[in-house]
Amino acid sequence: QVQLVESGGGLAQPGGSLRLSCAASGFTFSSYAMSWARQAPGKGLEWVSGIYSDGSNTYYADSVKGRFTISRDNAKNTLYLQMNSLKPEDTALYYCAKDSGARVRHEYDYWGQGTQVTVSS
Repeated sequence: QVQLVESGGGLAQPGGSLRLSCAASGFTFSSYAMSWARQAPGKGLEWVSGIYSDGSNTYYADSVKGRFTISRDNAKNTLYLQMNSLKPEDTALYYCAKDSGARVRHEYDYWGQGTQVTVSS
């Protein structure tokens, strides 16, 4: 069965960095676009970033553009999110999600359980 397992969250200081990982199994990872989304306390789900199946195209929400970098290693079935220049407003539960096709369509059929990121001094 499809499994998406996020890791790498934790506590970071403002201006700091974290790298999230999402280990995928149960499907042909290299055939599907993937995304990261987040949910801050008391707020709705926010899409953060997406990447094509082959990594050729990446997309970012305006709130993270220039600070976050999405990437993937199809040989390792792993999705990454490098987060730099972190801000307190980046505090959220971060999820990875599998898209329904090779391109980012925002049609997600599987989600991970999430990893908590807290940005605080």
